[in-house]
Amino acid sequence: MTVAGSAIILGLLWGAAAPLQARVNVVTLPDRDKVQLTIYNSVDLTLVKETRFLTFRKGLNRLEFSWANTLIDPTSVEFRAVTQPDKVEVLDVSFPPRVANTLEWRIQSEIAGEVKVEIRYFTSGISWTADYVAEAAQAERAMDFAGAVRVANNSGEDYENAQVRLVVGVIRLVEEIAQLAQQAAGRDPASLTSGLRLEKGRKLAEAKEVFKRVADKDDEAPADRPREIVKEGMSEYFLYSVEGRDTIPNGWAKRLPSFAVAGVPITSYYKFEKEQWGDQVMRYYRFTNSVAGRLGKEPLPDGQVKAFRFITPDKLYAFVGRTAVKYIPVDETVEMELGNDLEILVKPKLMNWEKLELAFDQWGNIKGWTTKEDWAIEVQNSKEIEVVLDIRRNFAGDWSLETKDAYEKVNADKVKFVLPLKPGEKRTLTYSLTTRQGANARR
Repeated sequence: MTVAGSAIILGLLWGAAAPLQARVNVVTLPDRDKVQLTIYNSVDLTLVKETRFLTFRKGLNRLEFSWANTLIDPTSVEFRAVTQPDKVEVLDVSFPPRVANTLEWRIQSEIAGEVKVEIRYFTSGISWTADYVAEAAQAERAMDFAGAVRVANNSGEDYENAQVRLVVGVIRLVEEIAQLAQQAAGRDPASLTSGLRLEKGRKLAEAKEVFKRVADKDDEAPADRPREIVKEGMSEYFLYSVEGRDTIPNGWAKRLPSFAVAGVPITSYYKFEKEQWGDQVMRYYRFTNSVAGRLGKEPLPDGQVKAFRFITPDKLYAFVGRTAVKYIPVDETVEMELGNDLEILVKPKLMNWEKLELAFDQWGNIKGWTTKEDWAIEVQNSKEIEVVLDIRRNFAGDWSLETKDAYEKVNADKVKFVLPLKPGEKRTLTYSLTTRQGANARR
């Protein structure tokens, strides 16, 4: 028997007959009343909490649970009575002999009648990803920024009337559980070593305690307003709760809107570094995930970004580029790389080179020398908007720099010149580099 076309089989077995005989009298259960999915972004693991209304007979009852053709972790399955918990007790759980992918609870009930029950377990195969759309204004000083999440179900099980929670951040406890699940993959649960089962059981219990706030909270969107994704900070991670409920069949994916913010301040930022990109100038949109930046309410998960720009006052649309962003904490500045831009020109030219201050050893061999290089870097902004250009130069050895232009030392071997450029502006950056070699180098 399958439930709502799923691969999970639940049967209520009455009486105290031998398990193989009692299994013939399986009673059809009602569909799930509700199901809640808490999907972890850092690992392939989802905590499922489903509720059903079961009718128990007074005395001993047997309940079967089967996970055939699904990615459910059988060692994580738990059962509890939500109503009448003091009158319904799980005596034990066992894996029936000669029956694959099935466990059985023996449940003692002091009452006869309907009881609301909850079944929890971990499964794999349910994932979520984030994607963003950036729409920059014509002057590229602000953008409209929108995010969405896409939930994909390849777990082998349909989840109808599901409440979805998305967890952002790395949870070490969950990573350990996933490693334990991999160790148990392909093995019969009854044959698992007691040490592995006990360790996994302990970590699962810890995980459920960590997420008690998540699993025991029901969020429903009022009927008189659009659904939202509610964000909540929880210790080292962040929780996105999708309001309302969705049916997520196996093999399907659904895209759900997350946020939309207008007027996010951005800087049209360009970088040139010969060692990184050759002669190309790379384009970025720089913004900060902060309250001042019209964001900052929550961290933003990794995802793909499609960037566009309005190129005329009547909002003619142009595609700028596609990129990926990593997890963005609150108050962190982000640079979205959008590829090479041909309208910003950077041309470094070596104008002069000299070898000076030769030093010789007692046999007349050169043991030290100093070189001096004079450089001119021509830059041009052919755009109709203001930009910021970041030019980075890498040096080796014992070096010093002389220039009239402001620069910043990035590390021991690199400097950067940050130049604001007006529309159509041309200018030349100059510097002299002195490098001391051999015995001339200062130790």
